[in-house]
Amino acid sequence: MNQTQNDVSRWTHQHQYGTGNAAAERGTRVVMWITIATMLVEIVAGWWFNSMAVLADGWHMSSHALAIGLSAFAYGAARKYASDPSFAFGTWKIEVLASYTSAIFLLGVAGAMVFGSLERLWQPQTIHYPEAMGVAIFGLAVNLVCALILGQAGDHGHHHHDDGHAHHHHHDLNLKAAYIHVITDALTSVLAIAALAGGWFYGWAWLDPAIGLIGAVLVALWAKNLILQSGRVLLDREMDHPVVAEIREVIEQLPQAGSTQLTDLHVWRVGNGAYACALSLLTHDQALTPLQVRSALGVHEEIVHATVEIHRCDLC
Repeated sequence: MNQTQNDVSRWTHQHQYGTGNAAAERGTRVVMWITIATMLVEIVAGWWFNSMAVLADGWHMSSHALAIGLSAFAYGAARKYASDPSFAFGTWKIEVLASYTSAIFLLGVAGAMVFGSLERLWQPQTIHYPEAMGVAIFGLAVNLVCALILGQAGDHGHHHHDDGHAHHHHHDLNLKAAYIHVITDALTSVLAIAALAGGWFYGWAWLDPAIGLIGAVLVALWAKNLILQSGRVLLDREMDHPVVAEIREVIEQLPQAGSTQLTDLHVWRVGNGAYACALSLLTHDQALTPLQVRSALGVHEEIVHATVEIHRCDLC
């Protein structure tokens, strides 16, 4: 048996797999400061108007400020350590870890919403409708502005290709986490406005906690989806991704078709839309080299790092 091993990367440490895009980092930081400012306004207004509903919403927003701040911190950390060679495949997973942690915060928000809503059902409290409605409308306007900022940041981070090859769409999970927090807060504001309107005009005081429970379920579902997506990356669960089938197809189309067999393959994600692979080949083709294999894989630009091991059958 003859063994040739080659391990190369197309990108240097100056072009890491996931240092985050600058527009997303800027947008997240702007939204963080807007959220903090809004949180302080609501807390002060709740204290000034003696409105527990407004005060509670302000403290509720603090959890979103913390989570969005975590997203902004992750972009900064990924950029700061982008040239650190101790990160074998770059710093992109700092952002993914932040999105996973942010999703845990979302579950906490959902739990707090359930607790608060049940408490209101069991022990109804007097609601200061004018102040609460005003703050809810203000919160909705702020969240729509923040969603617009993050949406534009996401658009700047998308790359479009027209080279005839298949490309798979990938989301910036860290940006998505911040976006979901903003949308969650916007949804809370919309539900609060609807509930307050029903209570104010029709006397349906029960509507506020009832809609709060519905909102909590939606927030929990969003959090679950984000946990599954980010957890998949953190656990390197990528072997059912279309890029795996593309690698197998490339091997099948190598020169002297049928003379080379793929005996081992590992694929994992190292960036936003970037994958690394390690593969072992058993071949009868004495001329096959790792360079040929990497060149063939090059048609799929999302494969940015390849370790190729070739075992030759000397008896053939």
